[in-house]
Amino acid sequence: MIRTTQPSNAIDLLNGDHKALRKLFKAYRALVERGAEPAQKEELAREICLELSIHPRIEEEIFYPAVRLKLDDDGLINEAVVEHATATDLIGQIECMSPEDDLYDAKVIVLGGYVDHHVKEEKNEIFPRARRSLDIDELGDALAQRKQALRANAGAGDPAGRAKKLDGNPNATLRDSR
Repeated sequence: MIRTTQPSNAIDLLNGDHKALRKLFKAYRALVERGAEPAQKEELAREICLELSIHPRIEEEIFYPAVRLKLDDDGLINEAVVEHATATDLIGQIECMSPEDDLYDAKVIVLGGYVDHHVKEEKNEIFPRARRSLDIDELGDALAQRKQALRANAGAGDPAGRAKKLDGNPNATLRDSR
């Protein structure tokens, strides 16, 4: 689970999530390389999918609208939203698979590549402009509160509740929770 100390601002919070996700994907690749048991891979893939169901939501609900209001460049945010949608589609595919399926590992690894690309664009293009234009401290508080609420609703930290989706429907897919 992505756990960060109280961030000082929005960009620190989002960068903390990005760093933690990078570690999760690195750990997944290590499991694949050493031929880990399917249950181990599935547990880590679920962790990744959970984190990727929370992080994009706080960006799309709070961060991106604030950036969109201040910057005269909808293209950057539109591209980021499309990248989120692509990741969400892949997450849905992963969640419907078994770790023993032929393409399971490939899909988790490709998802990591999508996330890495997305993170680089945010870090290099969106964050510097947001830092200059927004009250990132206030925005950080809003992001942290929303993230905490989503995590609580997802049953994060409760192994039996991990399968529970963000909107409280245990039968929902991530796409339904968006």
